[in-house]
Amino acid sequence: MTTIRRGDTAIEVITADITTLEVDAVVNAANQQLKGGGGVDGAIHRAAGKARLQEACRTIGGCPTGEARITEGFDLPARSIVHAVGPRWKDGTKGEDDLLAGAYRHSFTLAAEHGVRSIAFPAISTGIYGFPKERAATIAVLQCLAAADSGKFERIVLCCFSSEDAEIHASALTREATS
Repeated sequence: MTTIRRGDTAIEVITADITTLEVDAVVNAANQQLKGGGGVDGAIHRAAGKARLQEACRTIGGCPTGEARITEGFDLPARSIVHAVGPRWKDGTKGEDDLLAGAYRHSFTLAAEHGVRSIAFPAISTGIYGFPKERAATIAVLQCLAAADSGKFERIVLCCFSSEDAEIHASALTREATS
């Protein structure tokens, strides 16, 4: 685990199952329809209670790429789920970086509006959406540092599924926090 402090905010990189974290909100790497898919999305839907979460998502009606929506956490330890829709990687010239940054920014904005003080993110868009991991980690870290500077969060967790992904995020965090 890697932790840095930025003002009163701790930013952590860990390897864990995001559905088990005791934070105010977890972020779901969602699809535009907010329907449980594979990877993190499917795991969060299963752990939260698929039927109730699907019903809550159905009432929202979807979410554009680069934005986020929020629901109750249902059976998760987290009280809220922020559903962030990251972009599919094409070739890096279709606004992918801005869309991914937007998904993080929207997540932080929604979280702050709902009184969230601790939040955990997966590596949005790096699974089946194919976003290059190092590039995505840098974008994620820059958005986390900006959110920490806002003073609205006590704890921001970058929750990685593999130790390899955690190393990539820890490297980006160390590099960007000291530059």
